[in-house]
Amino acid sequence: MTYLGNPSPSYPESARRDGQEGLTVVEVLVSKSGLPVDVRIMTTSGVAALDGAAVAGVKRWLFTPAIRDHEATDARILIPIRFRLSEEGN
Repeated sequence: MTYLGNPSPSYPESARRDGQEGLTVVEVLVSKSGLPVDVRIMTTSGVAALDGAAVAGVKRWLFTPAIRDHEATDARILIPIRFRLSEEGN
C-alpha cells in the first residue's frame, strides 16, 4: 500500500503562531478502492490542533490499495505525521 504522493496536512495557524510542534500517528483503514474510510489517532502529538489537522489531511489522501491473493482488499496502515516549524517559521 502506498500514499500516492499526497500533500502534507496543513499546519494549523494557531499551532504555528504558538510555536507548537509534534508527531501524530494515525491509523487509516484504506478501502479496496484506495480511499481512507476510517482515520483515527493512535498516538497524539499532545496538541489538539495538530491532531485534528493530521486526521483532516489524511482523510483527503488517496492510496494504492493492499493486494491479497491478486485482489485489492481493505487494509489498515499506521501513518506518522510530523509537524515541525522550520527555522524560517514555516
